[in-house]
Amino acid sequence: MDIAHFHHNHVLLPLSVRSLPSLKIPYPFAPSSPRSSRRRRYVLLASSSDTLLAGSQGKEERKVDAVVSRKGSDDADEFGDLKSWMHQNGLPPCKVVLRDRPSFHDSKHKPIHYVAASQDLQAGDLAFSVPNSLVVTLERVLGNESIAELLATNKLSELACLALYLMYEKKQGRKSFWYPYIRELDRQRGRGQLAVESPLLWSQSELDYLSGSPIKDEVLERSEGIKREYNELDTVWFMAGSLFQQYPYDIPTEAFPFEIFKQAFVAVQSCVVHLQKVSLARRFALVPLGPPLLAYKSNCKAMLTAAEDAVELVVDRDYKTGEPISVWCGPQPNSKLLLNYGFVDENNSYDRIVVKAALSTEDPQYQDKRMVAQRNGKLSIQSFNVYAGKERETVLEMLPYLRLGYVSDPAEMQSVISSQGPVCPVSACMERAVLDQLVDYFESRLAGYPTTLSEDDSLLSDPDLNPKKRVATQLVRVEKKMLKACLEAATDLINMLPDHTISPCPAPYAPQLR
Repeated sequence: MDIAHFHHNHVLLPLSVRSLPSLKIPYPFAPSSPRSSRRRRYVLLASSSDTLLAGSQGKEERKVDAVVSRKGSDDADEFGDLKSWMHQNGLPPCKVVLRDRPSFHDSKHKPIHYVAASQDLQAGDLAFSVPNSLVVTLERVLGNESIAELLATNKLSELACLALYLMYEKKQGRKSFWYPYIRELDRQRGRGQLAVESPLLWSQSELDYLSGSPIKDEVLERSEGIKREYNELDTVWFMAGSLFQQYPYDIPTEAFPFEIFKQAFVAVQSCVVHLQKVSLARRFALVPLGPPLLAYKSNCKAMLTAAEDAVELVVDRDYKTGEPISVWCGPQPNSKLLLNYGFVDENNSYDRIVVKAALSTEDPQYQDKRMVAQRNGKLSIQSFNVYAGKERETVLEMLPYLRLGYVSDPAEMQSVISSQGPVCPVSACMERAVLDQLVDYFESRLAGYPTTLSEDDSLLSDPDLNPKKRVATQLVRVEKKMLKACLEAATDLINMLPDHTISPCPAPYAPQLR
């Protein structure tokens, strides 16, 4: 289910605004024809209880809102819950139920639903099988696999197309086949299993909780990428006209302000499933009973999989009746889990931080060094992944690359070129210079965080800590632990040098670390 790795032209780049509930897809208060000479932006509401987001609300619109509000309590009677609606439309008998988890931190929000076992389950049991008729994919949306692939490999991601589709469907209100599913997404409001939205929807002051972490820049970059996708939405309208003829509304960028699209995009991002061994047009799917109703766990191996005519979940462990069902979210680090789903897993074996090293392009021997690096499986700009518990191994992996950058004597460089393997002549002063650079780098990164590890521990011990600040603190805390372990590894290597009094070698073209 890893949706964080798309090819670059999908502009899901890291894939902040005032915190707003997700999937705020507007109701059609006053639809107009795409060719109407009078174009206007509609008053946009997510549901009867949501805050007015754009424009001003007129008397007639307030009347409609009041009617919707009165009817809102009748939705369950008219449509039943999501699972009942699915059974009415082809979901076969299954072994799960929907249960409520109260929204402890904001009483204004409805409880979050989650999928739980309706009976005792054993590893290998089929929990449910959702027929393809209840699964939203790009192939289903566009009705043409060629158009779907063309869009997905051009300027728009699958997420943007799926979000746009649901936005238009919500304009249909109760007439939409997907109304019960969209209503469920509205209830979730883009919140993950910890009731926290993606940082893409955090305010600037909330983003400051992530100060010092690379993810803060990733959030801003992905927000810019979403904006670029929004600017290309009209492409979908014109390329898939047969689909959108059924919607008597303006073209996307006139029907939906950017903030509305962004919220819908983030909501889709939080629940999309990455199916394996299917066509390009089916690989990203919205599956009712799937995330975010299913909990994510990094140590879980159960995945939603595509069968011949359905999407199935086979559990990987035993469950007692009433226990929440979990699925695997792919080999994602905590930064991606927070960005995509709004949570952090402190026991995530896939968690990592990245150290980038680059050979100096001003070095007269840069081309030779680049050739040697490539010969040994490295690039002129090389990323080293630091995994929790394996920090020392990563530091040792970095040393040959950094030593290469420190070589300055042409004769030594020729010796390196003629050698086999990642071998550089290492003098005591060069080794000290390399290790000193690593120590300075890790100390600098740790100093970039506004809090210390002990302060983070104190914050997390507070049961009333704001949920967003809690997950942000969890993230920066695990990052600091890895950086501290790297610092300790480099310091230990310095202490193992035979002569501690030696001065580091000068390094006019030392590699850059960032």
